[in-house]
Amino acid sequence: DDDLPQEELEATEEQVIDQATAASTIKELEAEIAILKRLEHQANQVRTSGEDRKWDELSKLLQDNEHMHAEGGSREKLIIFTEHRDTLRYLTDKIRSLLGREEAVVTIHGGLLRDERRKIEEQFKQDKDVRILVATDAAGEGINLQRAHLMINYDLPWNPNRLEQRFGRIHRIGQTEVCHLWNLVAVETREGMVYQRLLEKLEQERETLKGKVFDILGKLRFDNKSLRELLIEAIRHNNSAEARAYLQRVVDDSLDRDVLRGLLDEHALTGEIMDASRVDAIRLEMERMEAHKLQPHFIESFFKAAFKSLGGRLYLREAERYEITAVPYEVRNRDMLIGFGEPVGKKYERVCFDKSLCHVPGKPVADLLVPGHPLLNATLDLVREQHAGLMKQGTIFVDRNDPGTQARLLCYIEDAIQDGKVLPTGQKRVISKNLHFVEISPDGSAQSAGYAPYLDYEAPTGKELAAVRAHLADQQWLAGDVERLAMHHAILHIVPQHLEKVRDRKHRLVDKTLRAVKERLKAEIQYWDFRAAELAEREAAGKYNARLNAQMARRRAEELAGRLQKRKAELEAERQITALPPVVTGGAIVVPQGLLHQLLGTVPAAFTADAEARHRVELAAMEAVMAHERSLGHKPKDVSAQNKGYDIESVIPRHLQGEGQPLRLIEVKGRAAGATTVTVTRNEIMTGLNSPGYILALVEVDGEQTQLHYVPQPFTEDLDFAVTSVNYDIQRLLEGAV
Repeated sequence: DDDLPQEELEATEEQVIDQATAASTIKELEAEIAILKRLEHQANQVRTSGEDRKWDELSKLLQDNEHMHAEGGSREKLIIFTEHRDTLRYLTDKIRSLLGREEAVVTIHGGLLRDERRKIEEQFKQDKDVRILVATDAAGEGINLQRAHLMINYDLPWNPNRLEQRFGRIHRIGQTEVCHLWNLVAVETREGMVYQRLLEKLEQERETLKGKVFDILGKLRFDNKSLRELLIEAIRHNNSAEARAYLQRVVDDSLDRDVLRGLLDEHALTGEIMDASRVDAIRLEMERMEAHKLQPHFIESFFKAAFKSLGGRLYLREAERYEITAVPYEVRNRDMLIGFGEPVGKKYERVCFDKSLCHVPGKPVADLLVPGHPLLNATLDLVREQHAGLMKQGTIFVDRNDPGTQARLLCYIEDAIQDGKVLPTGQKRVISKNLHFVEISPDGSAQSAGYAPYLDYEAPTGKELAAVRAHLADQQWLAGDVERLAMHHAILHIVPQHLEKVRDRKHRLVDKTLRAVKERLKAEIQYWDFRAAELAEREAAGKYNARLNAQMARRRAEELAGRLQKRKAELEAERQITALPPVVTGGAIVVPQGLLHQLLGTVPAAFTADAEARHRVELAAMEAVMAHERSLGHKPKDVSAQNKGYDIESVIPRHLQGEGQPLRLIEVKGRAAGATTVTVTRNEIMTGLNSPGYILALVEVDGEQTQLHYVPQPFTEDLDFAVTSVNYDIQRLLEGAV
């Protein structure tokens, strides 16, 4: 039973058990009924007496100001775990009565749908009026309750692995508070004696093994018995001193240090061993991803404006930390329509946009609003729906850093990958979605425009806009099917890379999951098949209820076999990875500064000559940096054409890395001898702020001679949204150069 999913276990407990007897004759059955009636009478006397020692202890804990209240006097968030749903209902009523506030207590149990559990989880974490969660082990499976750091086990499970699962809800990576756990154990009972010894030994070995003992609790065996079997044995045979000594010895032997170390070694073995090259590849990809993440202030600025436009309000509580007292119904309802992830809460005690601000001493933990958070997702989906027409209508940008004389079309292309899993809507599930930028030239050629090219572009002035519109009216190439050209480029170059990356990752995950599912369910099926055969033999020997139990065992084996086939089919569906057709979601005309000069008749005399000279200087600077990186033993690659916010990716071999980054992202700025300033674009600055391995390479070019300086992490401050480039004083930059 301890291995059953929690929903099944609780459902079984709720059913009426009419074959739970060990009697094999009518006389034995009558005697058993008489004993049960006496026990029922005793239990009812205890219940009607109003005396409940266990509740008294819990009540004292709940009223303990030292542990249960924060410095400001507010009640700390607390989780109380119990084994049974009846006990959960009993405790919920008692605690609400004690606190005098019904809304202060919420519950999670196996009878709730997963969506309902998620909503209660969010309510517990974000609603400041909710202080206590009473839960069965349904809340111990895959739920993050890190908002709390206090926990009470009102009932102890008869499977030690569930102890670790429960505590793991609050004691996890990112928890900044010291976590406290109280186990309510009646030590004078037979069960309590075994558990007390178990907890004492666990504490001893935890200190020795630095906490790793909790990694293998589920593998512990007690004289080749489970903890459940040992506890039942304690209840049946604990009257003798010999039995008590045996039980204590079994617990001590099972928690012997050598035994635990052997289990830890076994637990550490994994079927997916990554060699050094695989680890290096992952680290390099993480560095590239980090360089192009969204800056927190981008998300904050967007969300504040979007949420306000939808009727929501944020209230500043601490520096860059906000409280949301009421989420508009339209936003909460949008979560039901998009239908994935965690639910949108009705209120949020704290939210922030920067990871470093989630935990502030003495203040509530803040929810981090980033892409993927349900509140941000719902807000974004609503705004996109309301303003999708503006994206297709498009706009005009000016590229002040481009001396060219040909306009180009920037297309926003969205491509998505789906698997074979069908959602309730009848559509297949989308598992990955990317936005790409493709530029189309007048000659019909297409190329990738990088991660965020728009960051470096400006809106034209009124005079410029009129001239550009007049020019575009004569551009016949824009009247053709330019969207088709962008989609053709995406189908040939973008979608296959995205598909391959997702397919590789998903197939590895499915294979790993399938192995685990087969291992677990086949072991259970074999157990119940063996049990059914054993009971069939007992039935043949004339045992009274063996036939019914054999039928139940066979039914259980068949149910598990059906579950295995269903799970295998689900995983096979997840393996069916296909790409959806790319979609052009928007576009913009990009006008280079050189073309603007022509249209306005303001071409500076030295503009063309300066452009050619700058190009020669930049080429010399790139060659100098590439040569220097190779001389260091690094492996540089020119990525300047991809508009990534840097010009060179230089991979540092493992033997040269030391404690540093595995990848250098180098932005090269070549300047003629005597230059005093250097211009850096917004895209380059944002990338530099994101990446600790970012380097600004300043190269002074004097004829055939070059002088090279590296400025590590050159940028320290975010930019206002109106700023597309910054002129830096070269001498000031060189103060931090190497």
